Amino acid sequence: MESHISATEAARSFSELLNRVRFRGDSFVVERGGEAVCRISPIATAPRSVRDLIRLLGETPKPDKRYLDDLERITRAQPKLPSGPWES
Repeated sequence: MESHISATEAARSFSELLNRVRFRGDSFVVERGGEAVCRISPIATAPRSVRDLIRLLGETPKPDKRYLDDLERITRAQPKLPSGPWES
């Protein structure tokens, strides 16, 4: 969604404007004296590769033993799902 906003209003609410661009993907045309001056819009994200994912996973700290134990306990405590009509 692209909205028109005056330069004065953009300056007064710049933080909110940036949040709307970042989190909602909104775009704004900033006007001064009724004339369009610039556009504020989300930047295109850089493409990621599997190599990037592998690198990021390698840099991520490993979970400790207690975390893994808690995760297993929670998983085992989950109730069984009812059978679907297609299962025999």
